Amino acid sequence: MHVRSTVTDPLQRLRDAYSVRTVSGHTRRLRPRTATGDGLVDLAGSDYLGLSADERVVSAAAASALTWGAGSTGSRLVTGTTVLHADLEAALARFCGAPDALVFSSDYLAGLAAVAALGGPDVLLVSDAVNHASFVDACRLTRSRVTVTPHRDVAAVERALAARPEEHAVVLTDALFGVDGDLAPLPELHGVCRRSGALLVVNEAHALGVVGDRGRGAVYAAGLAGEPDVVRTLTLATSLGSQGGAVLGAPEVIQELIDRGRPFAFDTGLAPASAAAALTALRILSSTPELVAAVRARASELAWAARSAGLLVTRPDGAVLTVRIGEAEDALHAHQIFAEFGFEVGCLRPPTVPDGHACLRLTAKATLSDADVARAARAFTAVSRSLGTPSRH
Repeated sequence: MHVRSTVTDPLQRLRDAYSVRTVSGHTRRLRPRTATGDGLVDLAGSDYLGLSADERVVSAAAASALTWGAGSTGSRLVTGTTVLHADLEAALARFCGAPDALVFSSDYLAGLAAVAALGGPDVLLVSDAVNHASFVDACRLTRSRVTVTPHRDVAAVERALAARPEEHAVVLTDALFGVDGDLAPLPELHGVCRRSGALLVVNEAHALGVVGDRGRGAVYAAGLAGEPDVVRTLTLATSLGSQGGAVLGAPEVIQELIDRGRPFAFDTGLAPASAAAALTALRILSSTPELVAAVRARASELAWAARSAGLLVTRPDGAVLTVRIGEAEDALHAHQIFAEFGFEVGCLRPPTVPDGHACLRLTAKATLSDADVARAARAFTAVSRSLGTPSRH
């Protein structure tokens, strides 16, 4: 029997949910930037090497837009593939030591496509508890059984693989985790996967341009770049300062994505201007290894300043470091202190992190000056005093 709904206002549930989030302090706001900026030094964004504003990168994007137009005009399978896309894919594969590559319009879609294509009802997915959202959401969309293992717990991964009834398995991990900035134990995970006949899929979003020789990534640094059972996803929007994403892997993996990857087939291709910008940035990265050394050095200096102020800070394996604060109100106050010192930093609060685990998330930049680092050290000291934390000086 059909029962007609008695709801007269279908948007009321959204207003009610918003009211609950407002009371709990879990609402979010968009803060549009202007072309002239807000006067704050960026310690929140992911332009690790400062290439998004590099004149060579910007000029390449502008020239591409004048040549190809503002957009790619269609799906990669129809009209959305240009010679720029092919050149970028070849350059990414060559630079990262991968057999093949496929470019997407976003890193989120790249992660979604890779996991969805490799999953299925006869595939177990084993995912680290703090993996990137693209992996988490892809797991939810597949028809695979999913096992979530504790963070960086190789033994738990091995147990999950050994106990599986499924014939196939895929292990998912970030290379460098986006909140704490710590590296995954890739050699150990690959060893477990190899013994169990599983694929290893690694998200290199925060490792490309920061980890390994010339910033070739954590998989390359671990000596796994050419392994056929390792698949990588990455972004063009962090160290390369552009937009988009890519999947790197064996030709069989790339062909599977072209044939069956719905996020690839039904999405408009990456804009040619973004492809040209990423390609130029990749060439700069390849020829300028001092950029990688600079961002790693600045990350270490910021972490040392935070520890010296008596704050609990993660060890930066890349450009990301996190300062543990605790309560959301204290984190917001710390965020304001950094703004008063002239910095924009990330402020993570529930529901992004669990209750009582609010933190400041900082991203180092190769373009930071000595004066910037010294001023950040004073900001850390001010935050420490606001929390009543004794300095280590």
